[in-house]
Amino acid sequence: MIPTFVIFLREGVEASMIVAILLAYLDKIGQRRHFREIFIGVGAALLLALVGGVTIYLCIDSYNGSRTQTIFETATYLLGALVLTYMTFWMQRHSRLMTSELQQKSDAAIEGSSRFGIAAVAFTTVCRESLETMVFTLAIVFASSTQGPTPVNSRWLVFGALAGLVVALGLAFGMYKVGLKVNLKRFFQVLGLILMFFAAGLLVDAVQNMQQLGWLPFGQQVLWNSKSVVAESSSFGDALHSLIGYADQPTVLQAIVWIAYLAICLTAFYVKGRKRPPTAVPSTVPISGVAGLS
Repeated sequence: MIPTFVIFLREGVEASMIVAILLAYLDKIGQRRHFREIFIGVGAALLLALVGGVTIYLCIDSYNGSRTQTIFETATYLLGALVLTYMTFWMQRHSRLMTSELQQKSDAAIEGSSRFGIAAVAFTTVCRESLETMVFTLAIVFASSTQGPTPVNSRWLVFGALAGLVVALGLAFGMYKVGLKVNLKRFFQVLGLILMFFAAGLLVDAVQNMQQLGWLPFGQQVLWNSKSVVAESSSFGDALHSLIGYADQPTVLQAIVWIAYLAICLTAFYVKGRKRPPTAVPSTVPISGVAGLS
């Protein structure tokens, strides 16, 4: 539940920022007639991600218990970890340029001859967020239980996702309608750090699968066996597994990958964050200051 809550909270806030920036800019330049195209583009992006995610899940699940499923899941873990890492560093690097980039794309679309130019701008920007969410949600679904995603686990994951979206929409409404001030820089920093632990857990799952497949025939010595204390198949163990990649019988290679990933990424995130200009992102961003992200 917690991983999907955090992911959908983060992506919900970022997607709402994108849509709000586009709508606010069109309103400012007297192009409210293009609002409809914005909503069409957003709807198409969300539909594509939903259909794509369900299709991929059903395809992988149809090979339940087979070597093929293990290979597919391993690829999903690796892709999910890559997307989580990329997303975190991308937001850190480009948040201050987001508004100006969206405005430039909107201007180009309005000046072009295509009727659906603005819809394409909304579709491409929101589609990136939606597809990213789809990828690592699938990875978390497959990693949510050592026995595969049970109906109970699936319900909690869905509940977490919906709760994340509700909170994200609430924050968006507060920022853009009520004038609520939110420290967006700190918000994305904190969630970025949490998501890195999720990514480390996905990498550990990928390593475990690749060792079972015989692709990594080294570092297979078991460091400890804590199954009698906190079994990975228990509710608490499953939650720890989803959050930080906990394993009740981790191998040496799993531990090395987990530690190395977090050491490198957390250090890079901290260093890059300190190098950012002090005026790049205001400490708080009110409703009228969304453009301040630029």
